[in-house]
Formats: sequence, C-alpha cells, structure tokens
Amino acid sequence: MKALLLLLFAQLCSSSVVPEREKDPEYWRGQAQETLRTALRLQRLNQNVAKNLILFLGDGMGVSTVTAARILKGQLQNRKGEESLLEMDQFPYVALAKTYNTNAQVPDSAGTATAYLCGVKANEGTVGVSAGVTRDRCNTTKGQEVTSILRWAKDAGKAVGIVTTTRVTHATPSAAYAHSANRDWYSDGEMPPDALEGGCRDIARQLVENIPDIEVILGGGRKYMFPKNASDVEYPHEDKHRGTRLDRRDLVQAWHDAKPPGKVAKYVWHRRDLLALNLSRVDFLLGLFEPGDMMYELDRNNETDPSLTEMVAVAIRMLQKNPRGFFLLVEGGRIDHGHHEGKAKQALHEAVELDRAIGLATRLTSAQDTLSVVTADHSHVFTFGGYTPRGNPIFGLAPMQSDVDRKPFTSILYGNGPGYKIVAGERENVSAVDFAHANYQAQSAVPLRQETHGGEDVAVFARGPMAHLLHGVHEQNYIPHAMAYAACIGSNRGHCNAAGRPAAAATTILLPFLALLFLL
Repeated sequence: MKALLLLLFAQLCSSSVVPEREKDPEYWRGQAQETLRTALRLQRLNQNVAKNLILFLGDGMGVSTVTAARILKGQLQNRKGEESLLEMDQFPYVALAKTYNTNAQVPDSAGTATAYLCGVKANEGTVGVSAGVTRDRCNTTKGQEVTSILRWAKDAGKAVGIVTTTRVTHATPSAAYAHSANRDWYSDGEMPPDALEGGCRDIARQLVENIPDIEVILGGGRKYMFPKNASDVEYPHEDKHRGTRLDRRDLVQAWHDAKPPGKVAKYVWHRRDLLALNLSRVDFLLGLFEPGDMMYELDRNNETDPSLTEMVAVAIRMLQKNPRGFFLLVEGGRIDHGHHEGKAKQALHEAVELDRAIGLATRLTSAQDTLSVVTADHSHVFTFGGYTPRGNPIFGLAPMQSDVDRKPFTSILYGNGPGYKIVAGERENVSAVDFAHANYQAQSAVPLRQETHGGEDVAVFARGPMAHLLHGVHEQNYIPHAMAYAACIGSNRGHCNAAGRPAAAATTILLPFLALLFLL
C-alpha cells in the first residue's frame, strides 16, 4: 500500500502540473537575483516621520491562514495559486509577534487587542486595562486604564478612524477607545447588576463618550446604540435585531450631539448613503451597517452593505483631509468567526477581502510618509496538507485516502471544532458531501461547538517610515510603541526635534553639509 501511495504521489507531482517556465533553472535564478536586488535597496532605510499610520488587523489570521488565502487569491484569478502574492506579501519587513495574554498561553482577541493597540499585555477577556484587572470584576478597573495609539494620535492632532467588519464595540476596535473588565459588555443590556451599580460603563457608551472626536467609525453593531426593543431600521420585524439598551438612550443621537458647533456629523446605515457622501463637507462619520456583525463577504448584500475595501476607501479619504496626518485601524474581523464555525471558505474569503483593502490603501497612500502594518491578534487550529499537488483547489481533497479508515479527506482540516462528525460509527465520508460549499464545516479531530484559537506566533508585515523597527521576534505589545516612535507621537518623543523629525533622519540630512564645513 505504501508503494502505491508513493506512486500516486509521484504521478500527481509529475511535470504535467509544473508551469513550463518553472522547468528552466534560469527562471528561479533570475527570480532570486531580483529579490536580492530588492533586499539590497532596503539598506537605504526610510527614516522619515510617519505622517500617517494604518494598522490592518486580520482577526485570527495565523500564518496558515495567510498561506491558504494567498493560494485562494491566485486560484480566484485562474492561476495555480501558490506562486501568487498577497498585498501584504509585498511589504518589505516581516516579524513575528508572541500572542500570549498575561494569564493565557493561547490568547483571546481582547487581551491581544490591548497589547497591539495600548502597548501593554493584559488578561484575556479585558480591553484597554492592565493585567491588574480581573475579567468580570468591575471594581478592579479604576486606575488600571491604559490608553491606545488611537488616543496618542488624536492627542497629537491627527485624525483617527476605525473600520471593522464586526461590531464597532467588538474586542479589537473597543481596545482603541474603551476600558472594560469584560469584552462582552457591548451595551448596558449585557452587563450584570453589580457592574452597573459599580459605575462601570458599557462599551457602546464609551465609544460615544471617551473620545467623542473620532472622525470615522464604520462597521456593524447598531442594536447596542438604541433603546431596548427599539425596532431596527433595516430589519423592523426581527426581534433579535432590536435595540438592547436598558438606559433607553439613543447613542447615535448622543454621538451627534457631542460634536462641536459648526461641525458636520453624518450617520449612515446603508451603502448607498455612504458612497454618496460629499466627504469634503463631512467632519465626522458614523456608519453602522448591520445590527450585529457585518455579513460574511460571500453572503454580503452588496446593495445595502459596503465591502471592507469600500469602507477603507471612504475612511482614508476622510482622514487625509487633516494636514497633520491620521491613524486608522482596519479590522478584517470575521476571518476569526469563519474559523470558529469551522467554515474555512468563509474565513479565507474574508482574508482575501482584507488583502484587497490593503492593496487599495497602498495605492491611496505613499510609503514615504505612511507606515502600514499588517498583523493578526492570534492564530487558529486551522491547517492544510495531505501532499496535495501543485494547483490543487484549496478547498479540495487530498490526493489519497486515509490508510487507516480508507476514506478520502479534504486538504483543509481543524484540530478541533464543529466539523467532527461520526456516521454509522465511522468518520464521515466527505465524498458524499459538498465540501466546496461556503458553509461546509471542515472535519476536526476533536468535537467542539466552536473551534478554538491557536497559540503560535503571528506574522507582522510592515511598509513605510521606520518599518525596519518591526523585525525578528517581538512581544505583541511592542507593535504600537514602534508605530508611535515612527510617527513621533505618544510618550517616547525624545528622538524627535521641534519639527517632529526623528533625530537620526535629521542627522542623515545634515551629514553632507557637516562634511563640507569640515573640509573648509
């Protein structure tokens, strides 16, 4: 049997699947030499001040997800896939980030968000607070609040924005503006009585009150902004989408009322209205396009809901109006949800859409003054393998059957999750199901209602001023410190002169003149 498997493998890997140009050794030598020339050009470091900062966060986008998304992107373009390049692949600097929370080996999205936004590692389930705060214990919060790079940018006079495909009160975006002992306290309707009595505020309220001059907020999460049982504007007859607020407040109105006199604040909930805005006449923008999280990209109603790329385009054009620059947080948040549900096709299409948004942002900005960073908060127990041949459909079968139960298996599998299925006492035969369906749940080794995060390091891709500071293996909380250093914001500004230029860059410019004076 082993010999037969090896023969099958050899046949599948035969020259018929190899592109003709790749048979020529000169193709690979030429490619390597071009890569070498690019690497040598990086010796001339970009030490400009980062006027703009963009942090792209793929929630749950571990390295295996990045690789699979790259293959999917290529196959969507009718290519084999493996040779394709994601937009993030073309960023010149790459690092690894250690994702553990202060109390968790395998982290959650709240503690990690506090790390890469606030620069401080924290306990799982908490946002915008130090590790001195225990999850669910409101009375441990006071005095333990930590501020984010969004706040540092705002304090420096920059415009700031948040774009996400989840609720705008979800773990990732909330760490940018909120301080909470529980990531799930989206509105006061989700808070226990002792937390309300203890004076803790829900995350939606903090979105409106803590930093009221955030210029752009785009994502989902309408229901947390409106009174309990208030009908949703888009789904008026669906109870699950009704408002959740016990205090009966309309936080969209409160958001509008908090703006300075003479400033124009626009709230939209429909794609048409978002794209029709004259951004030159808008100072503040709030867009909430679903009651909860936004729809998966594969399921999105492209009449009512904007894509992540469309939201990013609007956000950048809004923020670019500020002559001092901007900070923008962009989250592809539903990569994580797809994986939790065991729906790899949903997760990978979300990752491809995030990459599309990265490409657009790259075209709308310049690497001379914009530091762009792409990373993930954590990984997932998602994998693909099985000795698949070149160009194998990423959602396809491995080229062999199991030599134990004699059944086929998909290349994509999960270590645990809802895809564990036993039929007649045996593993389900996947050839009898539509494993290419968007909602197919890939098989898993251990049955769980929700698949879990993975604990390995995640990649950090960087491009622009001071991108070389992201290199090697770092603690995750290092990321905002490096970004702030590049932009001369936050507490570490000793390297910046009065004009905001890093001293190293200023010295580099002055060296030729100093040399000339010496010769004279």
